[in-house]
Amino acid sequence: MALYMVELIRSNDLVLLSWMEARLAALGVEFLLFDTHTSVAEGTLAAIPRRLMVEEAHLPQARRVLAEAEAIARGERDPLD
Repeated sequence: MALYMVELIRSNDLVLLSWMEARLAALGVEFLLFDTHTSVAEGTLAAIPRRLMVEEAHLPQARRVLAEAEAIARGERDPLD
């Protein structure tokens, strides 16, 4: 069965992307990070953002994880909860 991946977020924020990867993996959400090597090869971190792709079936769950990350970034949620 082929997986259909959709873009969840495009970002240069390595901390956000790392946190998202860890959280999605812990929840068993299938994901891929696109453009990592291109971004590094370019030499300018901001030139080519990385794309976090998730399996379409897991998109609603992945969006909830993204909303959780945004709430933590705004200081509205404790990251340890």
